[in-house]
Amino acid sequence: MKVTVLGGSAAAPNPGQGCSGYLLECERTSLLVDCGPGILPSLLRYRRVDNLDAIVLSHLHQDHVLDIVPMRYALKYAPALHRRRIPLWVPPGGSLFLERLAQVLAVGSEAADSFFAETFEIAEFDPHAGLEILGWQIRFHPTRHWIPCWAFRLTCPHATVVYTADTGWDDTLPSFAYGADLLIAEATLAVENDPNARSGHLTASDAAMLATLAHVPTLLLTHYWEPFDEGTIRSLVQRSFSGSVLIARTGLIVDLGPKGEIG
Repeated sequence: MKVTVLGGSAAAPNPGQGCSGYLLECERTSLLVDCGPGILPSLLRYRRVDNLDAIVLSHLHQDHVLDIVPMRYALKYAPALHRRRIPLWVPPGGSLFLERLAQVLAVGSEAADSFFAETFEIAEFDPHAGLEILGWQIRFHPTRHWIPCWAFRLTCPHATVVYTADTGWDDTLPSFAYGADLLIAEATLAVENDPNARSGHLTASDAAMLATLAHVPTLLLTHYWEPFDEGTIRSLVQRSFSGSVLIARTGLIVDLGPKGEIG
């Protein structure tokens, strides 16, 4: 499995980096996990938009979904695409969210009821049932956030990635992430912060503790604000986590080998 960071910013893009978006590739299949503002140009460096096998959204905050809009225009109007509709898996309530967004965006002769449907095969995932997409197994776990949000456990042959999406500390997350080859964990709050803010996000220290309790070999910190003092954050994380620490920078590629080794 190969994981490419397309964006790792928090609620708004950092300089030169979009919000949440991760390209996961395994054998001949590819998934886009989250589609925040600013990630589409990065995606197009690695893969044509019509070559995605599916898109899966963790929740409906704008920093995880908004590049669905320019992607819709690319699928509708870009020349020489071999297909125009991509499977788009959204959380419960996502269909209504897209309908309301379409009502705002559709202009002129565009019809709101087909605005997204003509370029995406939209379906809501069942968090209790999980998903199987072309050999990928995806399990979901509710997170501690201000709107319904789900962490993902994504497994393809030989490797497993866990993505926290947005969450405050949750004592059940370590068991959900246990034994994954790579943990992609948010670190919105780089230092201790207001307790109200901590109810929906993690600190870098929280992410490190999660990685330690989950017994994962590699931690990828994401969803952060600039300025982000990488040296200080690494030192902070390594106080409680002895594995490999990566920082989500646009274009970072993590290549997980046959047994989950970093390539």
